[in-house]
Amino acid sequence: MQYLSRIKVNILYGNQNVTMLYRDVYRTIFNRVENIDTKLDAMKPWQLFIKRFTDIVVSSIGLIVLSPVFLLVYILLKCQGDGCVIFCQERIGYKGKPFTIYKFRTMEEQAEPDGPQLASVQDSRLTPVGRILREHHLDELPQLWNVLKGDMTMVGPRPERKFFIDKIMKYDSRYQYLYELRPGVTSEATLHNGYTDTMEKMLKRLDRDLYYLENRSLTMDFKIILETATSILFGKKF
Repeated sequence: MQYLSRIKVNILYGNQNVTMLYRDVYRTIFNRVENIDTKLDAMKPWQLFIKRFTDIVVSSIGLIVLSPVFLLVYILLKCQGDGCVIFCQERIGYKGKPFTIYKFRTMEEQAEPDGPQLASVQDSRLTPVGRILREHHLDELPQLWNVLKGDMTMVGPRPERKFFIDKIMKYDSRYQYLYELRPGVTSEATLHNGYTDTMEKMLKRLDRDLYYLENRSLTMDFKIILETATSILFGKKF
C-alpha cells in the first residue's frame, strides 16, 4: 500500500482530468463504500482551550499593533476610489455554519457577474492596489477580527464558499470532516498548495487539511505560524 500510495491516477471530474495519488482515491472510495468514520481530531480538550486563548491574545495584539497598516491600506484603497474598502463574503465554518469573512477588497467591485469564480495568482480582476495587497497577503489582515470573534482560528483549513463545497462534495464527501475544525487564517495547505484555482488543487488541499485534522497539535500550529510569518517577511509567494 505504501508503494501504491505513490502512484498517480487520472480521474475524469466533469470536464477536468484530475490527478490524484492512488492513496487518496483508495481512501475516498473505501470510506464511501464502508461508510466508516476514520477521521478523529488529534487535539485534546486542554489543547483546544490553549489554542482558543492564544487566538484571542494574538488577534487582539495584532489588531492593535497593525492598526497603522490598516490605516495605510484604507487610505490606499480610498485613493483608488472604485468601491468599498472592506470585502465581505459568506463562508462555511465550524459545524457547517455560515459566517461573514472580512478582507481588504482586492478585486473590481463587480468581480463575479456570472456567479462564483475561483481566484488565481495573475487574476485579471485584481485592482492595482489589490494586486500588491495579494502579493504580500495584506488583504487577509481583517480576518484577525474573525479570529477574535471566534469565527476563525489562526491555523486551520481555509474557509470555502458553499458553491465550491458542493462541487467538492460531489467527488469527495470527506470534506464534511472539516466542519469539526474552525477555519483558519493560514494552514499547511495554504503554504504549499497555492491558489486553489482548479479542482485538482481543491482535492489536494482537502487531503492536506484532513491530515492536519488527524495529526494537529500546538507544536504543529506554532510551526505553521512561524513558516507563514517567515514566508511573508521574505516575500515568498504562496
